[in-house]
Amino acid sequence: MAQKLKFGNGTWATKEGSTLAYNDENENYKPLPFSFTRDSIATRVNKEGLIEVVGKDIPRIDYTDSADGVLLLEPNRTNSILQSNKFDTTWTLSNASVVGNQSGIYNTTDAWKLVGNGSNNDRINSNSLSSGAYTFSIYAKAGNSKFVAIVLGSAVVYYNIEIGSVTSESNVTNSSIESVGNEWYRLTMSVASGSGSVQVYVANADGNVNTSNGDFIYIQHAQAEVGTYATSIIPTSGSTVQRAAETANDSGNSEVFNDSEGVLFADISALADDLSNRGIAISDGSVNNRVTMFYTNVSNAIQVKVVVGGSNSLNSYIAISNISLHNKFALKYKQNDFSLFVNGFELITDTSGNTFSNGTLNDLSFDSGDGAEDFYGKTKEIGYYDTALTDLELETLTSYRSLNELVTELNLNTL
Repeated sequence: MAQKLKFGNGTWATKEGSTLAYNDENENYKPLPFSFTRDSIATRVNKEGLIEVVGKDIPRIDYTDSADGVLLLEPNRTNSILQSNKFDTTWTLSNASVVGNQSGIYNTTDAWKLVGNGSNNDRINSNSLSSGAYTFSIYAKAGNSKFVAIVLGSAVVYYNIEIGSVTSESNVTNSSIESVGNEWYRLTMSVASGSGSVQVYVANADGNVNTSNGDFIYIQHAQAEVGTYATSIIPTSGSTVQRAAETANDSGNSEVFNDSEGVLFADISALADDLSNRGIAISDGSVNNRVTMFYTNVSNAIQVKVVVGGSNSLNSYIAISNISLHNKFALKYKQNDFSLFVNGFELITDTSGNTFSNGTLNDLSFDSGDGAEDFYGKTKEIGYYDTALTDLELETLTSYRSLNELVTELNLNTL
């Protein structure tokens, strides 16, 4: 089998406007870069575990939850919190005080201690938000208090930040708590409609914000963005800040892709199960000729398509247990022989359908084939093979290489 295009898998090279895919057959290295755009700065966690700001049009290889790194692609978002990490400025204190220069996430030293004075409703209040469907997020760590309450309008969520659990919630569309290491958690709360200030309380139990004098927690990096899930940190310092949407496309050419048969491989995860179309495609620049896999408006599912001259040779959905975890997909196309392998299992087969005429496929992009439905997610690896691999080869390609890799990929804990 010939792997004609490689991308990722722990090997990354980026510059402004580009991230490298390549062909290394016979140790002859041929560049096949993706063009990349993002009309703003953005943040990532770098290989040393530090939060880093990267410049406009520079791809983000993020190491938040992967030692090998992932290409992080996110949609346009704006942080409406005026001071994301200066809680002694535009934030209003109510029966509480803050102390800066605390040890924070990812080896930072700019976290804050939020201390209650023992009155009811000891809290800190953000600037006022206009009405919208927000996701609010903040990083928190237990002090001598282990409970936090977050309120936005009628929405209320209580969190236990010692054991990492949501203890109760009301009037929210979603809430979550995610460990980021060193006893820190990212707390999120999504509301269908909210306005006014976000209130972060020091609490002493589920449903109880009556604290003792000196009860405290640690907080860092607050964010309120219009959307159904939280994205990477968008720092603000006195005004709202937008992170522009990201695109990566136009890798390869007609010499790379075999029109009659081949395999598209992807090790990817979605940012969230948000029921939007997010694709990866080999195409001729249109939706009329393409080999594509994409997350779709069906919850926790992948759809695969092979479209030849505007007609579907393959069009199938398959349920995935959790698209927010990394899954390995291999989509094979060949005349009257199509299949999809997922994490070592053959889940889709189709024995009827045409492939392409010579010189059709010439582009691999993180979209649906025509520049629409951009892929937003985390990519560990993309590969293209110019032959239809055997079932054993496809099983091997999409399987985990060790128990440790399996446990890590599925975000499990060994006991």
